[in-house]
Order: sequence, then C-alpha cells, then structure tokens
Amino acid sequence: MSEPVRAASPLSRLLEPKTAQKLQKGFGYTTVADLLDHFPRQYMPHNELSKFSQLREGDYATFVARVVSLSERKLHSDPRRPNPRRSNPRRVVDVVVQGDEDETLTLGFFGGAEAMRRLKVATVAMFQGKVRIFRSRPTLTNPSFDVLAGPQAQPGHAGQSFHTDIGEVLPIYPATSGISSLAIMRAVHVVLDQTDFSTWLDPIPEHIVEAERLPDLRGAYEMVHRPSGPGAPTQGWHRFRFTEALLLQGLMDRRRRLAGQQQAVPAPGTAGARLTAFDAQLPFELTEGQRECGELISSDLTRASPMNRLLQGEVGSGKTLVALRAMLQVVDSRAQAALVAPTEVLARQHLRSLRRMLGGLADETRTGLLADDQAPPLKIVMLTGSQAAAERREALLDIASGAADIVIGTHSVLGETVQFAQLGLAVVDEQHRFGVAQRNALRERYSPTPHMLVMSATPIPRSVAMTAFGDLELTVLTGMPSGRSPIDTHVVPTMLGPRWDERVWERIGEEAQAGHQVYVVCPKISARQRTQEQLDRQLLHRFGMEKDDEHVSFPTARPDGTVIHIDFSRSQALEHISKDASVDVVEQRFAAHPNLRGLRSGTLHGQLPAAESAEVMGQFESGRLQVLIATTVIEVGVDVPEATLMVILDADAFGVSTLHQLRGRIGRGQTQNNQCLLVTRMPTEHPSVQRLQEVAEHTDGMALAMLDLQRRREGDVLGVSQSGGVSTLKRLRIVTDAELIDAAATHIRQLSVEDPEWRSSPSLWRAVEDWRLQHERAEDYVHQS
Repeated sequence: MSEPVRAASPLSRLLEPKTAQKLQKGFGYTTVADLLDHFPRQYMPHNELSKFSQLREGDYATFVARVVSLSERKLHSDPRRPNPRRSNPRRVVDVVVQGDEDETLTLGFFGGAEAMRRLKVATVAMFQGKVRIFRSRPTLTNPSFDVLAGPQAQPGHAGQSFHTDIGEVLPIYPATSGISSLAIMRAVHVVLDQTDFSTWLDPIPEHIVEAERLPDLRGAYEMVHRPSGPGAPTQGWHRFRFTEALLLQGLMDRRRRLAGQQQAVPAPGTAGARLTAFDAQLPFELTEGQRECGELISSDLTRASPMNRLLQGEVGSGKTLVALRAMLQVVDSRAQAALVAPTEVLARQHLRSLRRMLGGLADETRTGLLADDQAPPLKIVMLTGSQAAAERREALLDIASGAADIVIGTHSVLGETVQFAQLGLAVVDEQHRFGVAQRNALRERYSPTPHMLVMSATPIPRSVAMTAFGDLELTVLTGMPSGRSPIDTHVVPTMLGPRWDERVWERIGEEAQAGHQVYVVCPKISARQRTQEQLDRQLLHRFGMEKDDEHVSFPTARPDGTVIHIDFSRSQALEHISKDASVDVVEQRFAAHPNLRGLRSGTLHGQLPAAESAEVMGQFESGRLQVLIATTVIEVGVDVPEATLMVILDADAFGVSTLHQLRGRIGRGQTQNNQCLLVTRMPTEHPSVQRLQEVAEHTDGMALAMLDLQRRREGDVLGVSQSGGVSTLKRLRIVTDAELIDAAATHIRQLSVEDPEWRSSPSLWRAVEDWRLQHERAEDYVHQS
C-alpha cells in the first residue's frame, strides 16, 4: 500500500520529472502544498475572451483570444544592408487576435512555423508572454500558447469545444516562460486527485467551520482549482482568506495577552498638580472628542497593566493636546514621559509646540529628582543625534537622574544608551514609522513596562487597525477644535499652458499682499540629482516603473469610453523627475519674479542646522515671514492661523496621506478663503493626476484613506515598502475583507474567553505558532502587510 500524499510530499513523486523541474525552476515549488497554494489569478467563463485593456507593459500576461488573421513577412538581419546571397531570410508571422468587445492585438512570431501550423482563423487559444508597447499599443513577441478550441465554432456558440479537462470555468494561473497556465492547471489536477487531505492540519476548529458555513479543506481546494461553476471560486477563496484572518487575529490575541501580563507603574496623577494647572490656563474648552479620549486614556494609565493604545484622528483634531495631558498625568505620578517623533525636525517642532502650550509651567532651569510639591515646574529635555557632545551628556544625565520630566526626540530616545529614572509613558508620533517590532522592543526593554500611546494623523480604516495594529486598542478622536476654516483644493495642470503656472505665482503674491501667509512645498531640497534609491522610489510611485522596466504604458479611458495608452520611457520619466521643484530653485525664482521678490520669504528643510530651523520657523509663526518655502518637514506640528494658501509643487510626487496632512496646515484661523493648490506637470490623463483629483474632491481623511488603499499594493498600505525575504498576506485583502477580519477577531476573542489556553483547539494553536515561526520577522510581516 502506497504512502498517503501529504502536504509535504514531494512533487517529483507525483508529476512527470520535466513538469516538477519546471515548477521548481519557475516558482521554487517542491511539495504538494506549494503547488496547491498556487492559486489562479483570475477565472474566465469557458466561452469568454479576455479584455486587452487590462494589459500593462512589463506584465507577464496570460489571456484567451480568438485568431482573426495570420500573415507572413520577411525580415533580414540588417534591413539597411540586405544580403542577396542569403536564401532563407527570417520569417515573421503576425497573428491578429480578438478579445472581448472586439478588441484586437497583434502577436509576432519569429520563424512562426508552429503558429502557422496550429493557429487557424477562428481558433481560440490561451496565449502568454511578456507585454511590451509598440506604437502606443500592447503586443507580445513569441508568446507561448495552448489551443483551447478549433475553428469549427465561434466563442459563445453551442458548438464550442474546449479541452476535456477544462470545466465551465477556466482558471488562469500566474505562469512563467518555462511553464504555461494550462500546464500548471493539469499538474494541479494530478496532485488534487492523489492527495489525502485527512492527513493535513486544518487550523479552523470544527465549530467555527460550522458557524461560518465553510467548506472542508478538500472542498475548498477543489473550488479554487477545479470550480464546478462561476460561484465556486469565491466560496473556496473565502475559506482560505478566513483561515489567514483567523491566524493573524490569533497571533494578535496572543501578543495582546502577553502584553497584558506585564507590569506597569500605575499613574493616577495628583490632584491640584501640573495637569490641573494646565487645564486651568487653557484659553479654550476641550472638544467633546478630546474629553472622551482623555478620560479613556486617563483610566488606562491608572492600571497596573500597561496601556497599549492607538490614538487616531483627523489632521488638526488636537491629538498633541490629548497626548500632553496624558504625559502630565504620568509626570504628576512621579514618572517620566517620552515623546518620540520620526525625524529631528519634527521633534523640534513638537518641542516648540509643547512649550507654547505649557507656557509658564515649563521651566528649563530645574534640576534634581522628581519633585513632590504641588504644580512644580516642568523640565522638558530634547535628545537628538545632532546635539553637541556636552549638550547630549547633560540631557542624558537629566534623563537618568529624573530631572527631565518630558523627553522629546527621535527613536534613539528609546535606544540602549538612554537610561530613564522611571519611564512611565512613551508617546509615539507618526505610527507607520514605528512598527510592531519596535513596539515589542520597547515593552521588553523596560521593567516595569511603560504605558504606550501611538498617534496617527493618517486615518486608519478598522480593517487596517485590526491587522497592522492589532496589538493596540484603537481610539478615534472625533470632532475638530473651534476656529477651523474650510479649505478649497484645486489641481493645477501646468501642462495646459504657461498661464496656469503663472497664475499660481500670482496667487502667492495676492495672499501675501492681503496680509496672509503662504506655504510653498517642494519635493526636494536642491536641484542636484537624487540618489538611486530615491529615483527608484519616485519611478515606482509616479510611473509604476520597476527597476528592470524600460517603458510603462497606462491604459486610460477617455470621456467617450475609448481606451488609450499613455507611454513613458525610462529616460522620459527620469527627465520628468529631474525637473521637480526644489527649495533652492524656487527661492531663486522668488528673487527674480517681479511680483514676489519684495516678499519676506524663508526656507525650511531637514538639512538646515537646528538653530537655523528654529529661527526660520519662529519668524514664520510670528508673522515676520510672509512665505515659507519648504519640504514636507512642515507636514505636521505647525500651527500658523494666518496661513491661508498652500501651494504644493509637483504634487504627484507625494502620497495621498502626505497631501492631506500638508493641506491641514492651513485653515487654522478665522479666515474663510483658504486654498490648497496641487500643481502638476503630468498629463491630465495620467493616473497620478486622477489621484490628485481625489484629494481635491474629498476633505474626509477616512474617505481618502479607503480610496488610497484600494489603489495601492497591500505591502505599501501604511507607507512601508516590502523588503527582501518578508512575506505578505497571501489571500487576505484588508480593504475588501473587513467583515471577514471582524468575524475572525470575534471568534478568537470568544475562544480566548471560554478557553484561555485553547485546549479545545490544538490545531489552531499549533497553526498560529507555525505561521509565526515561518517568518523570521513576523512582527514586521504583520506590520507591512
């Protein structure tokens, strides 16, 4: 009796040697589980043809089409110098095929003997190969193909006759030049027929399978790979997406419970101390959202287990104020608080902001251990990498002795060389740059474990929060402080003519002359060339151009419904990027422009010395500067009520969240006419301009976040690029599977309440552990996905 076919059984035992070798060479697959987890990328009814409008240059595409015509032409090695003595010039066979909606595509076959022999007019075949653009239209050269139906019947007619191993629905698999989609499908069928799924670990407990009405493991694989009808693939995929959601939520539950077992220092505060004094001097009332979030955080801080909370709110909703009140409660409890920012510039902006809000409560001269007297003055210490050695030594001493109540700096504040007397609360700004691994390191380093408050100015949909930040409790700060004014946003396509560009500069002069202040934001500091890494990032973000791509083509629908392709070569894209606005070039333009050179302007960017940055920012905040020419260092932490105009040059260089954050720097006073101008040199049909239009049309950050999520790759959802060797979620899609993620979280919570050790579900416990161990950087895996 032969051994059962298990998940780890080698493919070489079941498949022909050549097929097994091709699967290993093309995808690295060696086991049964490897192959069966290679899911189709799409499904087609057996009598449908593909849509060519979905083809993109550089893609390795698989599609189904009907042959319309075949023609031959001769091609010499060098058309400029033909060799008359060469008796057999090269032959090219051009095959015109038709897809859905009568779209046509020309395929080129060099030599073409097999194409002429097997492809006849009206033959339906599956073609695959790398797409390239020729004369603004997609084409394939020497694609591989499998004939699906002969010329006797047209697609959609009763006489259609496909391969006998193809059912009502045709799976289209990701393929390579070495093995076609059809060959992969046949290999999958062979393996499916021999696999004994009773030996496989099914992580989903039986009661959850029944509650969610999921198919069993064999049934799910059959639905995915050998669907009996159009609805079967959806049911099969649902099962595997739910499995991944359950494992992910299981891992998050385990992490939350471990965090809950740690000990923290309760921070109940002291009546009549700093927090009370601070509230008494506020010149305004807290918003309802600030009060509710503050009460929730305050309650968390009094507990002996560490708080792990994500505070998310719209741009300008007052998160910093909520965080400062929490820090004051901790300081009143004779512990220290740290505010961690992603950049030194932002850290210094936080320092100015906190000092401004605290007023006379902040005293930089106090020394000694934490005081016991009521409402003693606060000492705020800055710790950065650019500090002089003596200044840094003094800051480290203040932190270690307890003289520093609040410490502000970058992530190095939480490094091994910094010793706190008693760190009670860590407030982390800009959550997407401080991932799960860093949060875990912070929890593990300190004993007792400090409370943690992570702030996000980027709206986070619930499904994202439950996956990337499932170890944190989500708190949404609703409402906006009084005094906020509406903002009108417009896209300015300068490609339409010089008048569009000139009007931008006129608007800057008009606002400044009216007594208001203006931001002008540039993508880079100087006109000198970017680094290769920066160029690669811009090529991918703005043109979708991978490192090996020499051309890209964007299919775009015109108002009449026709589809055109916008082509960019690598050299064109690099030339476009090289002309991006820079702070120094715009500064020179101000000096030369007749309407702008008389304005009081300053520049701000991350390479300025700290003292100079503080001086420039202070001049702008006080109104001595009318225009601030800057990079995105002003994205957060800047509050200038008289700023009414935000001009973002080459706005297509920035992501949606950054644009939304920058826009939030204006409209902070009583002015009613606030404008944000998104200036772009891109063609109006380019996808990046469509993205700018979305920003212009929506002021709701959550709506923008959802639109952005739908467009971006899963691995870049939170602005973190994938790195080599780190897997992403295979099936689960955090944008479209929100309800499924919620259901999985509910089952995990219920299981943990009723059976904390999961003794009734050992397979799930083992699967969660195996899933975690399979990824060397599981924490980053979850964060990046």
